[in-house]
Amino acid sequence: MIAALCLPPGTAFALVDAKPATESTIKANEAVKASLPFNDKQDFADAERGFIAKPETLTIKDDKGNVVWDLERYKAYIGLDKAAPDTVNPSLWRNAQLSMQYGLFKVTDDIYQIRGFDLSNITFIKGNKGWIVFDPLISPDTAKAALAFINEKEGKRPVVAVIYSHSHVDHYGGAAGLFSTPEEREQAQIIAPEGFTEHAVSENVIAGNAMGRRAIYMYGALLPRNAQGGVNGGLGQTVSTGVPSLIVPTKLITKTGEALDIDGVKMVFQMTPGTEAPAEMNTWFPQHKALWMAENTTNTMHNILTLRGAQVRDALKWSTYLNETIETWGDQVEVKFQSHHWPRWDNANIVDYFKKQRDLYKYIHDQSVRLMNMGYTGEEISEQIKLPPELENFWPNRGYYGTLRHNSRAIYQRYMGWYSGNPSDLDNLPPEMVGPKYIEFMGGEAEVLKKAKASFDKGEYRWVAEVLKHLVFANPDNKEGKLLLADTLEQLGYQAESGPWRSVYLQGAYELRNGVPNAGGTNTASPDTIRAMPPSMLFDYLAVRLNPEKAAGKKMTINIDFTDINEKHSLNIENAVLNHTTRYADKPDTTVTLTKKVLDDIQLGQTTLEQEIASGQVKITGDSKKFSEFVGMLDKFNFWFNIVTP
Repeated sequence: MIAALCLPPGTAFALVDAKPATESTIKANEAVKASLPFNDKQDFADAERGFIAKPETLTIKDDKGNVVWDLERYKAYIGLDKAAPDTVNPSLWRNAQLSMQYGLFKVTDDIYQIRGFDLSNITFIKGNKGWIVFDPLISPDTAKAALAFINEKEGKRPVVAVIYSHSHVDHYGGAAGLFSTPEEREQAQIIAPEGFTEHAVSENVIAGNAMGRRAIYMYGALLPRNAQGGVNGGLGQTVSTGVPSLIVPTKLITKTGEALDIDGVKMVFQMTPGTEAPAEMNTWFPQHKALWMAENTTNTMHNILTLRGAQVRDALKWSTYLNETIETWGDQVEVKFQSHHWPRWDNANIVDYFKKQRDLYKYIHDQSVRLMNMGYTGEEISEQIKLPPELENFWPNRGYYGTLRHNSRAIYQRYMGWYSGNPSDLDNLPPEMVGPKYIEFMGGEAEVLKKAKASFDKGEYRWVAEVLKHLVFANPDNKEGKLLLADTLEQLGYQAESGPWRSVYLQGAYELRNGVPNAGGTNTASPDTIRAMPPSMLFDYLAVRLNPEKAAGKKMTINIDFTDINEKHSLNIENAVLNHTTRYADKPDTTVTLTKKVLDDIQLGQTTLEQEIASGQVKITGDSKKFSEFVGMLDKFNFWFNIVTP
């Protein structure tokens, strides 16, 4: 689902200049109320069904007293008895109300969920002696709090197994919080789908800096919790801010139909790689006729391409696996539950839901490709495509997380790439170059502002955002233009049904008004993630950090001997490219001998290369200057790069 957000405790930037909803926004949100079946209250009944208990207040702190999760800030203004404010799309508000039904719930006999302790749910299956835990949240602190709460209410039991449904951090990051001692951790089985560790690590490292910066926009982590700021993340309220752990699996599931019996609980797995995650699986509990759907079905349209950035997912494969789910267990299932939102009960109700989720992804795929084959581009497809009423008016298909607009573009991208086919788009100018030209052609900054204000007053916010983007990139010192663009993005955020779209618009408005933040950040490479990286993946990461200007004309070969894992690697820099191999070079320029642990410590900033050389933990033979030269070629990425300004 996400790269991990790690922010200072309580970090949130007040929208001091936040404006009220305009008449155009109020009318747009009123139209939503009239167009959707708000009298259908079944989701509210399902979200409350099986409720056992909840803490009176829910603020979770780490061992140092830092707040990593605070539902109280949402409770102050979101409630079942509160109508949607003018500044919030009423459909998104409904989703937020449902997501605020938190606490411990009984799904069916021996299956429990704790919801509202993080972005995702944590699920506890009662075995003969202990708990089998599915998807232990993002932060060890929130997982620890959840375990303590269920042990208090249902009796203390050890965690005998942890099962990761897939390779996104909100489904494994909290695992370390489930164990009090190393012995407990070593005795528990850790089970995941094949490919889990590779994808969990690679997604958070190779492009982690860019994804992390964009995740600030997508999840609204820095927005205040009020009706003009963060309301809902689509899958839950938002993300916890502890440091994620990664306990490497002890067993991998490799094929559909593979079965396990853990602590008296029978499970049968369905592999679904390439759907919501590159490594993912559903789980069938035959004793309970219960089906765990991981994140392959939730109570929202999901992302075919997440706004923070990732590889485009396969909507056709996604729908195919859901059809397989129906064919395999559709005649037996009595309850389905998953890692976000609330469960659904009763066979006919569940099968109808599965079919509509299956057909949602199939329809978006098929109709996007149909329009693509008629010659339409991604932008044109996103403007034309409409869901049929039976899918459009089904609450679990609404675009709280993914949207029809950006998912259809993602399908175009998967098949056709970035190029629209129009020659004008083949070598078009970037924003910094095109902005001044647009403004010049449109009569200058003053004239553009005059026309933009008139369009703003008409509620033409999408157009105003397009025009003023060029003005800001032409002259980022034009305060009036930046503030009008901020007002425009804000109104688009107030109208957005998607939680991430709202967050993106409002974060953009904040940065236009106040500048780029310099506090907080996103820890996409937590200590456990770094330590789980095999050397080959680490060298791939170093290769993307290689600065070509600094490496130009340089040739060097470095042998690296990891004594603790008994691996030898060779790095070769030539043509401003870093290649690596496990074949040792016969005549290297230098050889570095160290442990993988020491290298991890250096990467994590817990020590320095110079300190480890001085202590003898790192030994360099040959031309030591070559290695220092190599290290000097590696870029350090700036997290807070500009997005809405040049």
